[in-house]
Amino acid sequence: MADATLKKIIKYDEEYYMACFGKRVPLVADHGKGVYLYGTDGKKYMDMIGGIAVNTLGHAHSKLTKAVADQAKKVIHCCNYYYNEPQTLLAKKLVELSFADKVFFANSGAEANEGAIKLARGYWYKKGTPKPKIITATMSFHGRTMATIAATGQEKFRTPFGPNLPGFEYVAYNDIEAIKNAADKETGAIMLELIQGESGVHPADYDYVQAVRKFCTKNKILLIIDEVQTGVGRTGTFFAYEQYGIKPDIISLAKGLAGGVPVGAVLATNEVATGFAPGDHGSTFGGNPLACAAGLAVVNEIESAELLKNVTETGAWIQEKLQKVAKKTKKISDVRGKGFLIGIELTSDSAADIKMKLFEKGFLVSSIGANVIRIAPPLILTKTQASKFVTALQDVLLGKE
Repeated sequence: MADATLKKIIKYDEEYYMACFGKRVPLVADHGKGVYLYGTDGKKYMDMIGGIAVNTLGHAHSKLTKAVADQAKKVIHCCNYYYNEPQTLLAKKLVELSFADKVFFANSGAEANEGAIKLARGYWYKKGTPKPKIITATMSFHGRTMATIAATGQEKFRTPFGPNLPGFEYVAYNDIEAIKNAADKETGAIMLELIQGESGVHPADYDYVQAVRKFCTKNKILLIIDEVQTGVGRTGTFFAYEQYGIKPDIISLAKGLAGGVPVGAVLATNEVATGFAPGDHGSTFGGNPLACAAGLAVVNEIESAELLKNVTETGAWIQEKLQKVAKKTKKISDVRGKGFLIGIELTSDSAADIKMKLFEKGFLVSSIGANVIRIAPPLILTKTQASKFVTALQDVLLGKE
């Protein structure tokens, strides 16, 4: 029987919603449980994209839903004129887990990156030596606001919305010499992703990140690490920077921090945090009690449930199995990433077509560009569940029904 709800929502979406997402995958999510989403069509789908690295604990996780419900019964929102217990406790937890001394909460990854950019510029201004220039990498992605598209090293995101915010320079990724050549006395910060997720899941080289940190320290340049997609356990450590043996000056978090409730965060050292004085920055909704209660539930569960071990072991297992699929099908040219952020580059097949064929088999993934499939499943995914995805992908690539 045709899904009447799906037809109605597609009709309304086309009529009332701005066409920012184009023609979407024909699914209306009715409910979820664990790593599965259930559509209004009654079908079950394994969520291998996890809301694009958001649904850290999967769907309807008992501890997360209880935390949200309990907080909603007390107070959903209060303004930042007053002290906020969940906000303070989540800030304390993130400081204890990281290099940072101070935290500010926003509502999204773009807002977190806006805050990081603003903090870096504010820091140098207050030092009496304004250094507004920020170096970022080509093919980077830092958000869709006017400042973060300016920071993004992909022209397609910037050109339609010019003139862009000045003060950004883009250099080749994984190339320390490019950074050294671009840096000058106006350079206040270097902003990098440790895995470029939106350009096809490209990890930074260990030696490159080490060299960037040393260069920043030597030349009094702040190092901003964008962990919007890689943070909160996604790569097998709570923060991806831990795997590179460095300490940044500023990081941004969002996506998985509250398991689906919108929240973003800027983390910094005490010294760098002096870039914001009272009144310099703020947010009406940022760090509200509901979002922070959800964030606390997520962080506490990651700490207590050995999820990081699962991400490391199962993520490596998935990549190993995908390499075997590549050899068997001859249709995968590369498998890359860390933990539960993996890019599968296809030799010639259209990633969009493969995504839809997987959808028909009950698996949700994303496609990037012409030939990359990205997966970013919930951290609770098991090897048994993952094996079903690997088998389905192999069948699709081999043309099996």
